[in-house]
Amino acid sequence: MVAVSDSPEGAAALAAGVAEANQLATDLIIVNLSLTEVDTSSIPPALTYKIIERKGRDDRDPAEAVLDEIQDHAVDRLVIGIKRRSPVGKALLGSISQRLLLDSPIPVLAVKLGAQDD
Repeated sequence: MVAVSDSPEGAAALAAGVAEANQLATDLIIVNLSLTEVDTSSIPPALTYKIIERKGRDDRDPAEAVLDEIQDHAVDRLVIGIKRRSPVGKALLGSISQRLLLDSPIPVLAVKLGAQDD
């Protein structure tokens, strides 16, 4: 399962999720955390995937949505994109990635952008 936000980190998570699914020869579940359509053009045609959409801003909290979907599907790994945030930024805005890292009942692969991608 991969949690995809509308950000460069979300794109990196999707790429890593595709690579993991290919390596493990498994299907991919994409939880779309953005309010736009996920760009699936980089997903190979041979890879089977399912996209779980949120219904809008009034839908579940993004972290809760991912945690709920983990419970509803037989997945054994979660892929997320992360970025460095200041302590003040975390305190004011929270961190979906941090919550997923701490609360996920399955292993989490955290993908960060390289220095050239910042």
